[in-house]
Amino acid sequence: MQQCSLFATEKYKDLEAKIKDYLNSRDDYLTASTAKSPRAVGDAIQDLLSEHFHILLGSESCSRYSADFARRAMADLAFEDPAGCYYRVDVKTHRLSTKFNMPNLTSVERLARFYEDEKNFFVIMMVSYEVTAMRVEVEKVLFVPIEFLCWDCLTIGALGWGQIQIRNSNDVRVDHGRSRKTWMVELCDAMLEFYPREILKIDTRVQYFQEARKRWVDRPE
Repeated sequence: MQQCSLFATEKYKDLEAKIKDYLNSRDDYLTASTAKSPRAVGDAIQDLLSEHFHILLGSESCSRYSADFARRAMADLAFEDPAGCYYRVDVKTHRLSTKFNMPNLTSVERLARFYEDEKNFFVIMMVSYEVTAMRVEVEKVLFVPIEFLCWDCLTIGALGWGQIQIRNSNDVRVDHGRSRKTWMVELCDAMLEFYPREILKIDTRVQYFQEARKRWVDRPE
């Protein structure tokens, strides 16, 4: 963990509290229609944070800031601190009344390349909330680098090189201060188990269509 980073001290926990207090202080960003849709509420929260997050960070934690990212980008927000550490922030929202939610975080390949630089941090900002009438009530905010997330609440999805996912947003476990080295070794171990299983699946699918093709070739017109 970079000693200059936001996560080398407990400043990030103060930021979690600031984000929660700020969102709960606002009651002007939902309408009757958006309040009914978790996706619309999530977009509204993200838009609000995109506009104001650099103010919550303050100049002591933010020297450069950007919220101009495409939908499929690795981050929704990004900033650099005065010490040169660079943070890409993936904003996730979770309505607590939903029973199951399995959000994608990032590609294993993107993360592995991004983390070759020790001053880079991929950060999960998870806002857990409920809606009363047309008002969001935030109950919890997490603002942690991905390496603080325990592997028993993560999984790998079969998309591209592999996609890191949260198993269930109702059960997110954090190990504060976990080392990047330990977490990345565990990621590599997970992928070295994941890929052989995928190869077996592909072999089964190839065999199925080889047999299906033979049946169709042998079938009369």
